[in-house]
Amino acid sequence: MVKPWKCGDCAKEFRSPSELEAHRRSHTGERPFTCSVCGKGFSKSSTLQTHQRVHTGERPFVCSECGRGFTHSWNLQTHRRVHSGERPFTCCECGKAFSRLCSLQTHQRVHTGERLFVCSECGQGFTDSSNLWKHRRIHTGERPFTCSRCGKGFGDSSHLLTHQRVHTGERPFPCSVCGKDFTQLSNLLTHRRVHTGERPFTCSACGKGFTQLCSLQKHQRIHK
Repeated sequence: MVKPWKCGDCAKEFRSPSELEAHRRSHTGERPFTCSVCGKGFSKSSTLQTHQRVHTGERPFVCSECGRGFTHSWNLQTHRRVHSGERPFTCCECGKAFSRLCSLQTHQRVHTGERLFVCSECGQGFTDSSNLWKHRRIHTGERPFTCSRCGKGFGDSSHLLTHQRVHTGERPFPCSVCGKDFTQLSNLLTHRRVHTGERPFTCSACGKGFTQLCSLQKHQRIHK
């Protein structure tokens, strides 16, 4: 297919001038489409429309395994790996595997020490822009995501989603080994170590291993 419209910055080619114009914003950082609820800016109108589902609660893409809904089709595709256990993206430094490419890319900054996104208020650095965006709400006190049941506010949409399970009783992350259900994926991943025997948190003083970081921190008080 012919792509006659070329970007002057990176030479990438596009089928139409509108596609080229949207792409150029990746170089300029321009975000002309703003959410009227939380003020977050976007480079494309389609991305804004998808984002607005966070506020409206619309989740048109539903998992056939557990019934969980998502705002975007690629979120559903990534979520399905929770059930399949697929982790196709592997870190070449430590071998840790991830279900999403962006998670691997963010993780790799642990090894490089790279923190590209810096808070102008306190100077704290972050490995990705979304974490910086969420962090800023500590300074502003902004809590744009509100529970429709109890009115509690949250600075992060994922925290609101997790909180809502208190009201619904939903536990969408089941263990494939014993069937126990969890409200959060992180809790499921920690639980799986009961079956695998994995103990990734090791005491530097005595070498004892633990399944959770909090257990290691509690143990280390023995040495202190």
